[in-house]
Amino acid sequence: MTALLEAKAITKRFSGINALDNVSLEVNAGEMVALIGPNGAGKTTLFNCLSGLLRPDGGQVTFDGHDLTGMATHHRARLGLARTFQRIELFAGMSVREHLLVAERARTARGGLWRDLLNLSAPRAAERQQCDRILELLELDDVADAPAESLSLGRGRIVELGRALMCEPSLLFLDEPSSGLDMSETTVMGDVLLTVQREQHTAILLVEHDVPMVERLASRTYVLDCGTRIAEGTTAEVLADPVVRAAYIGQGV
Repeated sequence: MTALLEAKAITKRFSGINALDNVSLEVNAGEMVALIGPNGAGKTTLFNCLSGLLRPDGGQVTFDGHDLTGMATHHRARLGLARTFQRIELFAGMSVREHLLVAERARTARGGLWRDLLNLSAPRAAERQQCDRILELLELDDVADAPAESLSLGRGRIVELGRALMCEPSLLFLDEPSSGLDMSETTVMGDVLLTVQREQHTAILLVEHDVPMVERLASRTYVLDCGTRIAEGTTAEVLADPVVRAAYIGQGV
């Protein structure tokens, strides 16, 4: 099987220190893969290199046959890459529906983004249809017109996921989607991600500290420690690896 995303020998240095040292991974179409490791292992740095926020000092990233080396973030997004961040970022004063519509307008680059924000440009029927489809998929119909800041953290994170899905990605980078969530909210988030994978056939690369969530969701797992890949394989195999468990002493594995 040809990988949808392939990262080869990614290296990133900060002030002469290797944050990433020849890290390689791949994600196949429709697959959910986890990236785990202790704090400071280099997970977010790798995400930033893959999504274009950082340029690696060595290595190559290819996506769906395209060489992403040096490619700007917005060009990667148009190829089918989308990302959420660990820190939730929602716009005060905007409804859930408006968050999704603005994402759709930005994706299609019709030039009406600021008119939307100022209520001077009505969305087209196709935009409303796409928005309604994502609201239904994520079970946000009941809060579609509620201010996003009025939602719980768990549902706020699902709004962020919806905003990413409006870009119609074939691959999602999710940076700790369970961060700050309680057990019930984490379960709901896991259910939503499985639905997205099943219904949208979306591949997901998941950075996550919640190991039970990783066990439940990911078919394969990569482990970083001190910027180096120390394990990869099926999730069950990786979590049983003594080297991985040693790296996670005190980390809940």
